[in-house]
Amino acid sequence: MPKTLNDEQARGAGTAASPAASPAQRRAARLGRGGQHRILWLLGPALVAGVAYLDPGNVASNMTAGAEYGYLLVWVVVAGNVMAWLIQYLSAKLGIVTGKSLPELLGLRIRNRHARRSYWLQAELVAMATDLAEIIGGAVALNLLFNLPLIWGGVITGTVSMVMLAVQTRRGPRVFERVVISLLAIIAIGFTAGVFIAPPSPEGVLGGLVPRFEGTNSVLLAASILGATIMPHAIYAHSALARDRFEVRASGLTTKRLLTATRWDVSIAMVIAGSVNLAILLLAAANLQGVAGTDSLEGAYAALHDSMGAVVATLFAVGLLASGLASTSVGAYAGAEIMHGLLHVRVPLVARRLVTLIPALLILGSGFDPTQALVLSQVVLSFGIPFALVPLVWLTAKAGVLGEYRNRWVTTSAGAVASVLLITLNVTLLVLLFGG
Repeated sequence: MPKTLNDEQARGAGTAASPAASPAQRRAARLGRGGQHRILWLLGPALVAGVAYLDPGNVASNMTAGAEYGYLLVWVVVAGNVMAWLIQYLSAKLGIVTGKSLPELLGLRIRNRHARRSYWLQAELVAMATDLAEIIGGAVALNLLFNLPLIWGGVITGTVSMVMLAVQTRRGPRVFERVVISLLAIIAIGFTAGVFIAPPSPEGVLGGLVPRFEGTNSVLLAASILGATIMPHAIYAHSALARDRFEVRASGLTTKRLLTATRWDVSIAMVIAGSVNLAILLLAAANLQGVAGTDSLEGAYAALHDSMGAVVATLFAVGLLASGLASTSVGAYAGAEIMHGLLHVRVPLVARRLVTLIPALLILGSGFDPTQALVLSQVVLSFGIPFALVPLVWLTAKAGVLGEYRNRWVTTSAGAVASVLLITLNVTLLVLLFGG
């Protein structure tokens, strides 16, 4: 007698035989036949969301922190990355198990129309701050590489991001993921090359792991680093990017297997993002501390050019450009998901990108210091973290939402501690800024 297929194999075989099967369902069938190693086909959402951890705001915040305070805030980058792993995994788990994004679930649970609109407004402001940082970063990079005026650099960055979003709309998420991951590789090379040429002090790095501050501005930079590392829009976006994995699960793969792949996906993404962010700060701490003018991206580029040569400086600028192009596309995707989930309004990604491009172009045309605008935008992101993080921890702890996959008490406790720490940092920042 022929062997009897188990439920998972039968569903996968049925999916493969169906001419009307979706790409996700056909991928599920391949995974069911291909063995455990084919789980690599499921990697991608965290790497795309992880680009948000390497946007121009990260570059400005980490570069400024290293140039002004040396190794002082190394611990902030490390702690932020550890918290980011937990947060992004919870976000992806929410999307995989429920088949809905965080904004969609909140839209269903916030019954009061005014409360829902107020929540959407703060989330939208966070998304706009993200767009601002990424367009400005791309414009600065084009100015450094080709001496283009900032306003035209912003237009080009926005136009390229619209093309990438059109690819996502027409060709699907897998092609979009490949494009973004390719840019991620360029970002990693561009921002880490200098560290290998001029390594940081091991003693300085170890000393920077001790938590401490030195004045109000160091707290401001710490909040900026955390806002750039644990980005609210990445939390919203990751849960949405994981929804197609729900379709795969329904076609034949177990939730447990998908969550295993997700843990690998998040771990790889966070190792890459954390390493690159740390490399940026260490590069500035080792080579730019005390150098005049390094509080701006243009000044940092010039200082790198003078101290380490044209190759390192050019790689830095290319990494900055790739960062702006990749992260602005992910930011626009997150903004569209926020609007759809909370207001039930679906706006085409390209149209949304066009609208949110305007504030960035106005700032670029006004002559406002672009690096300062980047750092301040990351502080705005930091204040948006609790509005995304607290509901995420709450929903993933509820049996009525995730069932048997709800958080264990240890996970919920860790998420609660991270939320309290981030909120405390923001309150401290307000007190220092307005209380002198």
